[in-house]
Amino acid sequence: MSINKDFQPPRSSGHSVPRKFKFGWLLVAAVVLLGGVSLFWLWNSSGSTPEACKTPAVAVAPTTSVPLSPALPVTVALPHHQEIKQIVPDGSSISALLGDYFTSQEIFDLNRQSRKVFPFTKICAGHSYQISAVDGKLDSFVYEIDPSEQLVISRDGDQIKMERRPIVYDVTTELVQGTIKSSLFEAVAEIGERPELTIMLADIFAWDVDFILDIRSGDTFQALVEKRSRDGKAAGYGHILAAEFVNQNRVFKAVRFKDGKQSPSYYNEKGENVRKAFLRAPLSFSRISSGYTMHRFHPILKSWKSHPAIDYVAPVGTPIKTVGDGTIYRIGYTRANGNFIEVRHSNGYSSIYLHMKALARGLKKGRRVSQGQVIGYLGSTGLATGPHLCFRMRHNGAPVNPARIKVPAARSVSKKNLTEFKRMADPLLARLDENRARVRVARLDAAEVSSVTGKNLK
Repeated sequence: MSINKDFQPPRSSGHSVPRKFKFGWLLVAAVVLLGGVSLFWLWNSSGSTPEACKTPAVAVAPTTSVPLSPALPVTVALPHHQEIKQIVPDGSSISALLGDYFTSQEIFDLNRQSRKVFPFTKICAGHSYQISAVDGKLDSFVYEIDPSEQLVISRDGDQIKMERRPIVYDVTTELVQGTIKSSLFEAVAEIGERPELTIMLADIFAWDVDFILDIRSGDTFQALVEKRSRDGKAAGYGHILAAEFVNQNRVFKAVRFKDGKQSPSYYNEKGENVRKAFLRAPLSFSRISSGYTMHRFHPILKSWKSHPAIDYVAPVGTPIKTVGDGTIYRIGYTRANGNFIEVRHSNGYSSIYLHMKALARGLKKGRRVSQGQVIGYLGSTGLATGPHLCFRMRHNGAPVNPARIKVPAARSVSKKNLTEFKRMADPLLARLDENRARVRVARLDAAEVSSVTGKNLK
């Protein structure tokens, strides 16, 4: 058989594929198609990409946790506060007190500013002051002018404020009472009160009671007095609201009242002013060494001379008060009188004060003085054998005995305010009356017990 006998060339240029192989490829293609459709359906139904279709994750090397070092504490500079509480020393000045906080020019400006508020020249030794500073810069300066007022210098930004402020106290009212055995001073001290209360009582009754000549053992006193405190500490007395003094069985009463625009004064139960034209004496407490007489042997001149005066003996430096309102007529020094002042009063009266150790500051001829104002201090200048005050009074130029002058009282409570005075005074005086009656009963009971006990002992 010829080689070309069975040979049948293809109808196209490609080779023919056997039927078996064609059927096999069709089967594979169908399987692949079916699998792809299945995968597509699963992917869409699950809403997520199958694991095989996900982008392979990039391998990341594990990180090591490194602890942070603790933060360093932040240092905040706190302001440095400084408080100084002192007493103004002798010879001090505002420059010495505030020189660490102000320049010389600033202190000069402050001094000029103070003239309208409280002149720095009036700052006195012995008064307390307080300085508050922050980081060496003055915050405030507080000076105690007196028991009722302060001078306050404070910083408000770059401005310096200066003002007078009233001192605020905690105040309670108490009833105090005592009986005199030898002196008012001792009686007040015996009940545990301070000497200031003695002066206050004497000032109220000075027109009716001579605390040198009139006091007797057994005299009594009582008062409704304001007691003040600051920061929980006792700070002296406020006002005496009402008081009573029994001297040789004579009862004197006084109630503090402000009559309209008048300054507060003391009035008795009838509304009459207890203040008279003249004080009974120019010194509150002393003794009389020589009385008023027209025939006395002068210890220095060694001759008999008139002594139309009263000599008061007291410690050197005791304050001397003018006995009434008036004008200084003469003031100065003479060989015989020493340091002296003559004050002219109304109605032709004048008072003379001799042998003083020193005169009060700021006094000169023609200056007005008020009743009770300190005009000098007891001494022994001029012809004097020892420290004393020679006190004289004249009426129309003629000498008169100061102890026998009878003068009218100051103005009574006005009719307009008399009802208000009664409304305020009556309960205060009733309280004093009740207490006096209670004390009297207690004394009678004690005397009766003592009498019975004494009889039983016999």
